[in-house]
Amino acid sequence: MHALDKFLRNKLENTVTRAREVAEEASRSAIEQLGVEQSVPYAYLTEEQRELRRKLRAHGRQLGDVRDPRTETQEIEKLVEEVAYEHWHRMLFARFLAENQLLMFYEDNDIDNAVSVTLEECEEMAPETGCNNGWELASRLAAKMLPQIFRPESPVFELHFSPEKQKELETLLSTLESEVFAASDSLGWVYQFWQTKKKKAVNESEVKIGARELPAVTQLFTEPYMVSFLLDNSLGAWWAKKRLTEADFKNAATEDELRKKASLPGVPLEYLRFLKDEDGHWTPAGGTFDGWPNKLLELKVLDPSCGSGHFLVSAFLMMVPMRMELEGLSTKKACDAVLRDNIHGLEIDQRCVELAAFAVALTAWRYPSAGGFRSLPELQIAWCGQSVNVKKEEWLALAEGDSDLKVHLDSLYNLFQDAPVLGSLLNPRNSFEENSIFANEWFRVSRVLQSKLDKKKNEGDGLEIVAQGMEKAFQLLSNKYNWVITNVPYLTMAKQNSKLLAFCSKYEPESRYDLSTSFLRRCLDFSNISSVITCVLPQNWLFLSSYKKFRQKILKNQSIKLSVWLGSGAFDTISGEVVKSLLLTIQNSVPNKENCMFLLDAASAIS
Repeated sequence: MHALDKFLRNKLENTVTRAREVAEEASRSAIEQLGVEQSVPYAYLTEEQRELRRKLRAHGRQLGDVRDPRTETQEIEKLVEEVAYEHWHRMLFARFLAENQLLMFYEDNDIDNAVSVTLEECEEMAPETGCNNGWELASRLAAKMLPQIFRPESPVFELHFSPEKQKELETLLSTLESEVFAASDSLGWVYQFWQTKKKKAVNESEVKIGARELPAVTQLFTEPYMVSFLLDNSLGAWWAKKRLTEADFKNAATEDELRKKASLPGVPLEYLRFLKDEDGHWTPAGGTFDGWPNKLLELKVLDPSCGSGHFLVSAFLMMVPMRMELEGLSTKKACDAVLRDNIHGLEIDQRCVELAAFAVALTAWRYPSAGGFRSLPELQIAWCGQSVNVKKEEWLALAEGDSDLKVHLDSLYNLFQDAPVLGSLLNPRNSFEENSIFANEWFRVSRVLQSKLDKKKNEGDGLEIVAQGMEKAFQLLSNKYNWVITNVPYLTMAKQNSKLLAFCSKYEPESRYDLSTSFLRRCLDFSNISSVITCVLPQNWLFLSSYKKFRQKILKNQSIKLSVWLGSGAFDTISGEVVKSLLLTIQNSVPNKENCMFLLDAASAIS
C-alpha cells in the first residue's frame, strides 16, 4: 500500500471538484423536471413519476429541506447535494472495485458464485441486463455489493441524469489513472476535495458555523505519518511489550533492533519509539498500556470523528496480523474477527460514513489471502449527525401502540434533535436517568423496534431507515471503549453557532473555547478507567490562559503519555499558520510518581 503522489493527487482534486459541479447541475435539473420543489405535481407527470416525486420530497425533508406549510413549496438544496453525491460516488466506488478486481457479478444473492468483471465487460453486458451502458451496470453492481452504503430502497437512484451530464461524469472518471485507485489514501482525499469549494465559500462568508456548514469546515484529512506514529506508539507499543522478551529490552543495542524484532509482515512499526533508562533497559516511549485487555478480541476501538476511515483502516491492518499471531486464526477469520470485535466509528457527516464503510470493506476484500469479495460482518460505523425531520406524532406512530417502544422512540427523537450540529458530542448517559426504561431495557426494546422496522421496509416513507440508523448511533454513543483514536474537528468558539456554543458551555465548560478541546473532553467520556485516547488536535490549549482549568483537570485526572509538537506545517495540503498541531496520547488514569511523559518537538523539522 502506498500514498498518492502529488501529481496524481492534484489531478484527483481537479477531477473531484469538477465532478461535484457537474453532478449538482445534473441533480438540480432532474429534480426540477419532476417539480419536487413545487406545491403540486406538474400535469404531464406519469403516475410513476408522481410517486417518485412524493418519495423525493419525503427524503428531502428527512435530509433537512424545509416545506412551507402555507404554500406547500419545499426547499431542494440538501436533496440536490445528496443526489449528486450518491450518483458520483456510486460510479467512483465502482471504479475502485474494478481496478482492484473486486467488481463482482452474481445472480440474486448467490455471492459464493460471484465472478469478477471489468468495466469493459460491463460495457458488453449492459444491453442484456437492461442498462444503458457499462457505467450504469458497474454502478448497479457496486450498489448491490454495498447495501449498507447505497441503500437499494433510496429514491435517489430512481432519478436519471441527462445524457450529456452523465457522459461528462463518465469522462471525468475515465481520465483518472489506475494508480489513483490503488493508493492507500485516495479515498481520504476524495472527500476533502469534494468539499474544497464549499469549505472556501463558508470560510469567506464568515457565518457562524452550524449543521449545514460544519462538515465542510471541520473536515481535514489526517496525514499518513500522523496515523502511523500514533498507532505505532499505542497499539504497536502494547504489541512490543507482549512480543519482546525481557532479554530483548535489556540487551538490544538500538531502537531499530527492537522495532525489527517486534514487527510482523505488513506491520513494520517504523514509527515506534523506545527510551533507554540509566540501567540500559529499553521501554516503549509512549508506555506499555498495561490497562488494556490482555486479549486483543476484547480491545474495543472507536474513532468518534472517523471521516473517511483512515484510522479505522490502519488499525484494521495492524490488528489482523496480530490476531493471526496470537490466536492462530486464518487470514479470513482474523479479518472478520477484527471487523466484528474491535473497530467502531462515528461521524457527523453521512457521506463520510459511506466513505469510511467503503474504505474498510475494500481493505477487508483486498487483504492478501483473505478470500477476496465475500459477505462481511456488519460494520460498526454509524451516522451520529442524523435527526428526525418529521413531526413527532409521525415518528411515534412507528411504535404501533407499544407503550415501551413509544417511550424509546420519544427518547431517541429528543436525543437526536440537534444531532446535525452536535454529532459525537451527544452523550446518552447525560440524557437519561440511570434506572429509566431507556437505560435498563434499551436492548430489549431495540430488538422489538428492529423487528417492526424490518416489516415496514418497503412502505416507502423512509422512517424505518432513519430509526435503524439512530439505533446504531445510540448504541455506539452509549458504549465505553479501551482505545479512542481520532483527528478531532477544529472550530474556535467565536465561529460556533448558538446551539453548539450553548451545548459546549453546559457540558464541557473548561474546554469550550474550541470544538477540538470539547471533543477531547468527550473522548474521555467514551473511555473506561485505564483506556487510552490518541489524537491529532491543535496545540494552543497547552499554553493559553483560557484553558488553564482544563489543563489542570487533565493533569490531575489523566496521565499524558506522549506529546509531539508538529507546528504549522504538519498538514501537506494547507500552508501558513493555519493550525499548529499536536499528536497526543492520554491514558484515563490518575497519574502517579512513576508516570513518564514522552515529549518531542518536531515543529522545526516539519515546517
